[in-house]
Parts: sequence; C-alpha cells; structure tokens
Amino acid sequence: MLLAINCNNTNTVFSVWEGDAIRGSWRAATNPERTADEYYVWLDRLMGLKDVAIPAITGTIIASVVPEAMFNLTTLCTRYFGRDPMIVGDPGVDLGVRALVDRPEEVGSDRLVNTVAAHDRYEGPQIVVDFGTATTFDVVDKDGNYCGGVIAPGPNLSLRALHLAAAKLPSVPIRRTEHVIGKSTIDCMQSGIFWGYVGMIEGLVSRVRAEFGQPMGVVATGGLAPLFIGATDAIEKIDGDLLLWGLRLIWERNRKA
Repeated sequence: MLLAINCNNTNTVFSVWEGDAIRGSWRAATNPERTADEYYVWLDRLMGLKDVAIPAITGTIIASVVPEAMFNLTTLCTRYFGRDPMIVGDPGVDLGVRALVDRPEEVGSDRLVNTVAAHDRYEGPQIVVDFGTATTFDVVDKDGNYCGGVIAPGPNLSLRALHLAAAKLPSVPIRRTEHVIGKSTIDCMQSGIFWGYVGMIEGLVSRVRAEFGQPMGVVATGGLAPLFIGATDAIEKIDGDLLLWGLRLIWERNRKA
C-alpha cells in the first residue's frame, strides 16, 4: 500500500492507496511544529479504523508547499513506516508532464500534481479550479502539459482580510446565501464572498477558454469545492481526490527508479 501526503498551507491530507483504490484519507491542520511522533499517534489510530496496518505501507510520497513542514513529514515516513519518501519536486522524480511557463521552477508542486491527475482522468484540455488557501486556476493542454494559470485569494482568506481590515466587520464563516442582496452585515459579507467568487469563477473560466482558443473542460477540487456544487454551470465536475490520485500516478511512474 501507498501512503500519499499532500501538505498545503491550511491543511495536510494523508491518504492510503491499495492499487488504484483509496482505502482512506484524513485531514489535519498544517502545523510545521507538529512532530513526527504526534503525526504517528494520530494517523495510526485513524488507519486502524480502516483496518490498515502500519506494516502494510510499502511506499510513501509527499507533495508540499510548506517547506517548514517537510522535516517532520519526512521523519514520519522514515521512522514509523520505514520508507524514504518520494518527494514531488526532487530532481529525480519524473512527473511525466512539462511546465510550459517562463519559470517552471516556481510552479507549486500541488499544481503540477493536479495537472498529472487531470490529464489522466479527463479527456482534452482542462481548467483545474483548486479551492484552497488560494484559489488557483490551472490550464492543462491536450498533451497533459501545465500551461500556466491564475492565482486569486481563497474565500476564507478574503473573509479574514475583511474582518481584519474593517473595524466593524465581524469574523463570519463562508456559506451559500439564499439571496444575493443581504439584509444584515453578516448576510452582506457572506453574499459578497460566495456570489462574488461565483462571478469570479465564471468570468475567469470564460476568459481562459477564450484566450486558450480551444474547448476546455472544468474540474474543481480542494476543500471548499463542494460548496459551489450547483451554484454555477462553469464548474462541470467536482473531484475531491484529484491531487491524491495524481500522487499515486507519480509514485507508480517512479517506483522502479
């Protein structure tokens, strides 16, 4: 079995794969100070609930955009699973895709892994909308290459900025409002973020398609993706396991090496 770890700015997701079937996935708040010992105690219990034993893990892979978290995640893999992790971004790890941008070395590992997965799971050019700390739009061509994209503040980040920058605006959770026109401060803030993001999604998808000049599918992923189900026709598919699927593909591609 494979332990695949995706470490993002807000959350770190751990998943266990048996072949191409996911046995379980678990999410923890990203904290660079969390030790390998703490990860192990937490993960061992959760894996046990899925009847996955620690000795059953025969490989590990990590994709991370938080360098400070890498030491403890790597230590977790080597100390408790007895496997040196494959790390996305290391020179010896072949992703099987090209980054057709000005500075390929600056592209986040999560965006490249999403590119690998989107090309494998869906036909033709794709736009991958990833709702995380930032909301990213990644352009994948018909050959599976990463062609650039868009980075915007994530919904929760925008709400937090409103609260911190405006003295009279409270801290509120994001939610889909029934009406666009709010009747209270909280309703107005939640409507502005949710329906504002719907407008941004629709506008950017339309502009990316027009600039790319080819028909493109749109797949959404990330923790907040389910919130936008049914809110816009611009999002054609929701794939919560897209990045984890990509990690599995990269592991399979490089395992012999």
